[in-house]
Amino acid sequence: MSCALKWMPLVAALALAGCAREGYFDDRETDYAEAQLSKPLVLPETRDQRRYGNRMAVPESVGSFAAVGSDFRLSPPRALGVGSSMKPGSVARRQAGDVHWLVVGAEPAAVWGQLDGFIRQQGMSIQRQEPNQGLLATSAGDIRLRHGLHPGITEVYCERNGATQANCLQALEQYFASTTATASSSSLIVQRPAEQRVRPLLEKENDQWLLKLPFSLQRVYAELNHQLEADFIVEGERQLLESSPQRHDFLVEYMVASERERSMLEIIASPDVRQMSQTLRLVLKSTGPDSSVLTVSNESEREFSERDAHEVLERVADLLR
Repeated sequence: MSCALKWMPLVAALALAGCAREGYFDDRETDYAEAQLSKPLVLPETRDQRRYGNRMAVPESVGSFAAVGSDFRLSPPRALGVGSSMKPGSVARRQAGDVHWLVVGAEPAAVWGQLDGFIRQQGMSIQRQEPNQGLLATSAGDIRLRHGLHPGITEVYCERNGATQANCLQALEQYFASTTATASSSSLIVQRPAEQRVRPLLEKENDQWLLKLPFSLQRVYAELNHQLEADFIVEGERQLLESSPQRHDFLVEYMVASERERSMLEIIASPDVRQMSQTLRLVLKSTGPDSSVLTVSNESEREFSERDAHEVLERVADLLR
């Protein structure tokens, strides 16, 4: 009897090994050798062919390797819906103090090609044009173009002596809303190509994570305020509580990954029996005419680690890339 029991583990192991291919422990190690090609996917004809050709768009990894404690991580590819919510050809307003401008869903070269029709429609005369500077001086004021904070986005300003021309901006908004700007509208190259633009960079200095932004304080605040209002709307996970254009900061509630991923045993063993978000403050500061920096600080009593700070700033960086 004892001898039979002695061999029971071996018999059980052999039995399990015999059904490993089709049983509870499916071994997929050699599945690739039996793989067969399937028919290619066909995109619907109703798709927006300006954005989607015959190949599926794959988001790039816009972050970089970063040391977080003793680990290294690469930021995952940005979701296709994260960041700019502008559709090709669409137009929206932005504001920072007394300065107003438009953001258009097209590259500056395409938008530049549309300005000639606008000038004729308004009965203006062109006094000077500098395509490389994105400047078109007219009898009614100056129209300036610059790359937006996101790829494929253009900022449009209507000014006279540095002050926003409300009537011009309103007319431009209506004009772009009724006109689709396409990349083939102009062969002119306005400013530097988008692929050469400097992107937001997340770095650690003096034991603090900083998000360095190659844009002026006012531009970043206006765009980030818009993006947070659109993205930080999930109750209990991420919410925009308040923003201050005077202080250039934002108060948010955010649940970090370490809290979201707590197991049931960890929750039961801790004083906090439910998952909780934290109150954080995002603060923008100017570091130059065309540069600024964003930091995050903890305003709750819960622990907030360097890893947590990195995570929050990386999330915000995705909204600005």
